[in-house]
Amino acid sequence: MAMTGSRIGFIGLGNQGAPIAHRIVDAGLALTVWARRPEVLEAYVAKGATAATSVADLGAACDHVGICVSADADVIQVCDELVPAMRPGSRVVIHSTVLPETCIALARKCAARGVALIDAPVSGGAARAEKGALTVICGGDEAVFGAVRPVLETFGKDIVLLGPVGAGQRAKIINNALLAANIATAHAALGAGVAMGLDRAALARTIRSSSGYSFGLEVSASTPSPADFKGAALLVKDVGLLEAALSDDPGAAVLSATARPYLTEAMG
Repeated sequence: MAMTGSRIGFIGLGNQGAPIAHRIVDAGLALTVWARRPEVLEAYVAKGATAATSVADLGAACDHVGICVSADADVIQVCDELVPAMRPGSRVVIHSTVLPETCIALARKCAARGVALIDAPVSGGAARAEKGALTVICGGDEAVFGAVRPVLETFGKDIVLLGPVGAGQRAKIINNALLAANIATAHAALGAGVAMGLDRAALARTIRSSSGYSFGLEVSASTPSPADFKGAALLVKDVGLLEAALSDDPGAAVLSATARPYLTEAMG
């Protein structure tokens, strides 16, 4: 791994960001972390990471900064504090799922300061992050992709560059909207089976080894009621991103129309 002398920064130690940061420091890379609540940093410091006192201090110390916060406004706020402190030649890697246009606009701001940006949203959840088996969906310059790849390889298994900045977000938004539609369809299918007199669990078990299988089935099988689905809020956000990015596209409309009623019920 050709990262000798580089310092990696990471911001966003939530459900998915936390295991990503652990993978980075466990790989022996020099890691600096920041969080609004200092106690969150203790587990990383215990492994040899450095705790930054501010976003700007982290930016000044690091050559590569991964960001894994929740929404567009959060990413913009972090970058507004981070990028002015970073040295020319440094790199920002957006792991959050946001609008492609947000990454494109931030890339322009970074470029004005000699900093590169690549969007690299991830798919697979915390369990796959802990195993280093995430899918990392990238958009950006090929040379920048090559430079950041050694870090991505500490937590990612399938790492792909789909095009320029924003391409990773476009693919991730489509993936998540498809997941939402699959969950909604699987929930309807299992409900139809119950209406036909079938045992719900037995039907789900049968579909697992049949042609109708999708990961959405696993979610629906484990959440008999939409209200039991704890990931609904994030998928509501991501379906909204697809609607904003492709407001007139028939395919986006199909995904949204399929997913929205289920997600609305899940949100209560």
